[in-house]
Amino acid sequence: MPITPRSSYYDNHYRQTAALIRARQPYLIKNIFSGLGIFAFVISVYTFTINAVAQDDFSDVPVPDAPPQPPHTPNAGVERPVSEALLNQEKAQTKSRQAS
Repeated sequence: MPITPRSSYYDNHYRQTAALIRARQPYLIKNIFSGLGIFAFVISVYTFTINAVAQDDFSDVPVPDAPPQPPHTPNAGVERPVSEALLNQEKAQTKSRQAS
């Protein structure tokens, strides 16, 4: 079985051959202008978008108040100050239990 010759536009070091350069030459200028046109379109859309957003005025939009805080849950690990009257009441209860 004979080995078919390798036909490629690249040489053994994967560089372009003269045939590939000649084949691509008619399209080089068209591709450059197409690339520049697409690039210019993208930049113009980006610039327009940035300018359009920069002109927005949000002064007429009402800003809501702070969200309501959840109710305090007892025994959640946060110590609350105890009033002196409550302490005196507990002391009186413990004394009355010990006396009886």
